[in-house]
Amino acid sequence: MVARPNAALAQIHTQIMWNRLIAVVEEQAQTMLRTAFSTSVREAGDLSAGVFDRHGRMLAQAVTGTPGHVNSMANAVRHFLDVYPLATMKPGDHYITNDPWLTSGHLHDITVVTPSFYRGEAVGLFANTIHVVDIGGLGMGPDGRQVFEEGLSIPIMPLAREGDMNEDLLRLVRANVREPLQVEGDIYACAACNDEGTRRLIDMMDEFEIANLDRLGDTIIEASRDATLGRIRALPKGTYRNSLTMDGYDKPLLLNAALTISDDGVHVDYDGTSAASGFGINVVFNYCLAYTAFGVKCLVAPEVPNNAGSLAPITVSAPEGCVLNAKRPWPVAARHTVGQMLPDVVAGCLQQAIAGGVPAEGASSLWNPQIFGGGSLVDEVEEGTDANKLPEFSTVIFHCGGAGARPEKDGLSATAFPSGVRTIPVEATESVAPIVFYRREFRDGSGGPGQFRGGLGQVIELGGAGATPLALLCNFERVHHPARGRSGGQPGAAGVVTLRSGRPIRPKGRQTVPPRDAICLQLPGGGGFGNPRAREPERVREDVLDGLITADAARRDYGVAIGADGEIDVAETERIRASKKSALA
Repeated sequence: MVARPNAALAQIHTQIMWNRLIAVVEEQAQTMLRTAFSTSVREAGDLSAGVFDRHGRMLAQAVTGTPGHVNSMANAVRHFLDVYPLATMKPGDHYITNDPWLTSGHLHDITVVTPSFYRGEAVGLFANTIHVVDIGGLGMGPDGRQVFEEGLSIPIMPLAREGDMNEDLLRLVRANVREPLQVEGDIYACAACNDEGTRRLIDMMDEFEIANLDRLGDTIIEASRDATLGRIRALPKGTYRNSLTMDGYDKPLLLNAALTISDDGVHVDYDGTSAASGFGINVVFNYCLAYTAFGVKCLVAPEVPNNAGSLAPITVSAPEGCVLNAKRPWPVAARHTVGQMLPDVVAGCLQQAIAGGVPAEGASSLWNPQIFGGGSLVDEVEEGTDANKLPEFSTVIFHCGGAGARPEKDGLSATAFPSGVRTIPVEATESVAPIVFYRREFRDGSGGPGQFRGGLGQVIELGGAGATPLALLCNFERVHHPARGRSGGQPGAAGVVTLRSGRPIRPKGRQTVPPRDAICLQLPGGGGFGNPRAREPERVREDVLDGLITADAARRDYGVAIGADGEIDVAETERIRASKKSALA
């Protein structure tokens, strides 16, 4: 049925308001980037920002941000409303928590929620989540045995009342963290971020002459839910299974999934997944749901805006007490180590349902050690050095290996998928801490061979400036279980962790880089997609010339002979590939 002219105009008007609302939350996020103190927020963009209706339903999220934060935040606002109903809130109020089980899974993530008022009436809420550089305790590593060891816990409580900041809370925070200026500055940035969102929302409501967000919100949620269900219903119904084995802390972990597609949506059941670890790599259910939903949306309905409506058809179950549904007070500081593997698990299920296939597995889990300095934090000090005079600091770096190859394209190299955070520039880290990066480059040959090559990892070598020793909290995955290829593609390279001196070092847990030594991180590569012998010889040649693979690897993995002049030896290439086909026959 053709829409009447006034109905069509109304639809266009609604779409314009919807787009404007997305622009509002993007301005909200950009305010956070411009005002944050820590490199983890202003450089890496480890944050989320969004606007919610009066019932706590997320209407729009900023493109800037991470899915772990965004999708966890989508469920977090209702917990704030349970404690402080909207009717009790006033202009200038801000509320805060870092409770892992209510928000995004570990104490380093702070969430701030702020009511928005228009002409004296509460019309909605803005929320944001950020990763602060330090929250006290043992730091962002997996060594804690209970959450109580992992840092300062802030229950849902007021950050500000009618514009007056809660100085008692801020004093408590300053007394418990190693970087009080950065952490307090980031908390103020959270409040500024939501205030800017409110200002932009009021401008929008004035411009479009709407008194509240109720009708627009209902339209957004209904349209997004229907669009997502439409994409799901186009897939073949059934239950599809996949499992992934990962390194774990002291023993391997199994992530086991059964994904069911029905007319009502997609349900992912993690029954059969390993029990919770005794170390801090456990995932809370909210974070499990966040990355599972992200994995489904990326493959099934990527073009549908992310909000409460588009997330509603995706449901998850995980046995209580498993590593994906850890209960209090189990340790969770390094929960991303496991949680960021979930899109790979989901993709392995959907590979069986989506025509043309899905990307191969990638490095996935961030390699983001927290780095400490100070005489009381390191195990070794150079002879003649006064440990009391060593600089005290805490910082974190964000790096990732290669993404998996796609059905029609090579994988992205040194790219943070699924987290989406940006790499912190070397210069930014060296400017805030006595750290020296000696090397950072692509790790040649690390991408899994395939018709489409997996993305490359990277090599990073760093140490303390001069004779400064460092303490690192390591959370490095895919050292023993590399990313698997798909549809005939081969695995990416496994990660490697060494010290320049040759001394042994573990991939997880608290480690020390001695004075004048350095840690060398060889990040894992993504898996390949399709038979490597089907890769066009000219593309293999380009990889060799670009230094991404060696001529020996071209011959061994792809069956392409590259001469000393850099040209393809056509006759030899045909012979190699023909002999391979004969052997397979």
